[in-house]
Amino acid sequence: MFMFEKALTGSRKYWTWIACLAAVVFLAFLAYLRQLDVGLGISGMSRDVTWGIYIAQFTFFVGVAASAVMVVLPYYLHNYKAFGRVTILGEFLAISSVTMCALFIFVDMGQPARVLNVLLYPTLNSPMFWDMVSLGGYFLLNAVIALVTLSAERKGIAPPKWIKPVIILSIPWAISIHTVTAFLYSGLPGRSFWLTAILAPRFLASAFASGPSLLILLCLLIRRLTGYDVGKEALRKLAVIVTYGMILNVFFLLMEIFTAFYSKIPEHMEHFHYLFAGLEGRDALVPWMWTSVLLAAVSLVLLMTPRFRNNQTLLPVICIVVFLSLWIDKGLGLVVGGFIPSPLGAITEYAPTLYEISITLGIFAIGFLMVTVFYKIALSVREQYTQ
Repeated sequence: MFMFEKALTGSRKYWTWIACLAAVVFLAFLAYLRQLDVGLGISGMSRDVTWGIYIAQFTFFVGVAASAVMVVLPYYLHNYKAFGRVTILGEFLAISSVTMCALFIFVDMGQPARVLNVLLYPTLNSPMFWDMVSLGGYFLLNAVIALVTLSAERKGIAPPKWIKPVIILSIPWAISIHTVTAFLYSGLPGRSFWLTAILAPRFLASAFASGPSLLILLCLLIRRLTGYDVGKEALRKLAVIVTYGMILNVFFLLMEIFTAFYSKIPEHMEHFHYLFAGLEGRDALVPWMWTSVLLAAVSLVLLMTPRFRNNQTLLPVICIVVFLSLWIDKGLGLVVGGFIPSPLGAITEYAPTLYEISITLGIFAIGFLMVTVFYKIALSVREQYTQ
């Protein structure tokens, strides 16, 4: 209980930030009440595009949650001491991201009662059921690990021995949450854009670039606001992880493009045509996708040059570029692009409505609120321990 009390104390800036996030959540709740009353008809989704910004953000932030394994694995399995001050931050980021994912699914279901159908009538051969199991289990694992290790640190004692197997279990579990999410897409035979065995590796590669990028940004922000420094070595290693993740992500995407166009698979080519050139005069996503490509190219040049990658002043810019590139590609293009054209050849474009954007921003605010509170607790405990 002591640890949670730390979140109730803070400066005026801290409470102003909390109040701003709470205001965004409140406005989003009002928008959700309107959606609950009228239905998903107020969204930009349609018969042909049944997944929009909600599911796109769910898919993206599953990757952010899974990326916590990139700090957990080196620290706990290989005793990499440089990650000692950043691991707890990665675990709390994972908990917040999984919560956001659950909320995006919740608002996308339309009626809250429909969420219970997955629990009351489980279908063991459904990827949706296993996605719920993997996400719920990953949330519990990270919550237990963070609580136990932080409590032990507050008391100045070593964590109990039983937590080590739990930590080890969380590593493959992190891989599973994004793998099962990929199966939700690649298991749909009528959607040729997602019907690829390399979708799960693509998801994981993008996760290992976007998640650590966000973690680096949060670490740099914390250092600026509180003076808590995770260390230059930790940031450099995270930047290396981002580099390899981004290289693999671009490589896998180029493999998809080569396969589609060299073999001249019409159903697969049409989706790429729509995303990068437009189809029949419909080109709403073309500027977004080329922006993503440009940002990816810039990030690769900067990341693959050690002089730029290790520059602490330039690093946050690089991470923002990586994060935005992957958010556009995975959190917008991949999901929406898979519906256009439809299996029957219909071209129905999608644009989120003000209600969808408001609800999405509200869920983002909840995520930031959780990160703020969790990081406040973690930093307060470590400050007390070092005194």
